[in-house]
Amino acid sequence: MATPQRKAAAPTSAFWPTWLARVQGATLRAALAAGSAVATAPALAQPAAAPPPVTVAAPLARPVTEWQEHTARIEPSARVELRARVSGQVEQVHFTDGAIVRAGDLLFTLDQRPFRIALETARAEVARNEARLLLAEQQVARYEPLAASRIAPQAELDSRRAALREAQAGLAAARAAERQAALDLEFTEIRAPRAGRISDRRVDAGNLVQQGQTLLTTLVALDPVYVTFDASEAEYLRQARAARAGLRDGSLPVQLRLLDEAEFSREGRIDFVDSVFDNRSGTIRARAVVPNPDLFLTPGTFARVRLSTGEEPALLVPDAAVMADQAGRMVLTVTAEGTVAPRQVRLGPLTEGLRVVRSGLTPQDRVIIGGLHRARPGMRVTAEQGRIGASPFAEAR
Repeated sequence: MATPQRKAAAPTSAFWPTWLARVQGATLRAALAAGSAVATAPALAQPAAAPPPVTVAAPLARPVTEWQEHTARIEPSARVELRARVSGQVEQVHFTDGAIVRAGDLLFTLDQRPFRIALETARAEVARNEARLLLAEQQVARYEPLAASRIAPQAELDSRRAALREAQAGLAAARAAERQAALDLEFTEIRAPRAGRISDRRVDAGNLVQQGQTLLTTLVALDPVYVTFDASEAEYLRQARAARAGLRDGSLPVQLRLLDEAEFSREGRIDFVDSVFDNRSGTIRARAVVPNPDLFLTPGTFARVRLSTGEEPALLVPDAAVMADQAGRMVLTVTAEGTVAPRQVRLGPLTEGLRVVRSGLTPQDRVIIGGLHRARPGMRVTAEQGRIGASPFAEAR
């Protein structure tokens, strides 16, 4: 009887790959599950972050004096061109170029010899006419009683009286010529007509000068000085209406600073406004008088002037609280719900370290003045109350 044949067993090499793949897959799934549990456990356990703290304050409400600023040019209050009033030769120059002179200081001397001779001639002519007048008076006095007693004809007396009037006129003309000669002699000394700074001399000793033609030098008055600037039509109308309503007087005060100065330390007053606007620029020229006792303000230099536009109520915030975006300027506020809300604002000038806000805020708004780097529009924050002070630095964290 034949022995039943046994079924051949599967080779070992075919069994191990399948078992190993199953074991590895189960191990990988267990490891991923364990890692996921470990990774999510801290996240579930971490508490929610608290809103960041910021400092808020209501805008400071108070009256503010606003100013209009202009670029101005300093000009002398007087400019004099010195020319000789008589012709002659320059004998001496008595000043240093660019010096400060007082009214009446001697600047030039012309050769006086011809003018002294002319004065002596005029005086001699006066003496001659005085003698003629004396003779004419004596003749009239002699003929008046003769004519009254009809010893001398009346015609002769009339002739003597005419000679007397002629002698009187001749003496008056001679005396006028004497005064003119004395004046010409005085004109040989050219003096400063007013105080100011003298320019450089245009002629030296030995030069011949012509009466009224030759320019000797120029003199500018420095105390006070003029400050001229151009104002727009809107600014002019605002000031004009205020003056018409009695809110301004005729001499509006101005303040001035030089370009290298930070403060408006000099004061003056408007004394002139032009009569017409410039058609090309639409501006009108105005002029202020500014005292210059130290003579530091030099004509020709530029300066900044400002005019008060009156005191008006305004809201102020720290300048550091103002931010910029593509739409313009804004400040961040905190709503009653504790979220950050941006507000578009229209700004005014800077006064005492605070920025004037013309529109966009109300006195009840809570403006973020501290912790701006932690605030973003729409996020929740913790508002801590602060205060805006009337100084360049507000209380902020």
